[in-house]
Amino acid sequence: MLEFLSQNQMFVVLVIVLLIWGGIIWYLLRLEKKLKHLEDHLNKE
Repeated sequence: MLEFLSQNQMFVVLVIVLLIWGGIIWYLLRLEKKLKHLEDHLNKE
């Protein structure tokens, strides 16, 4: 396993970066959903 990681450093970096971007996108989509819910709640009042 360590040999694979040491020989494929670019692959490991790519996977880590993609996971970080995926987390950011997931967080922003969740935040947008919560804001939409809050806006709808405020508009009803």
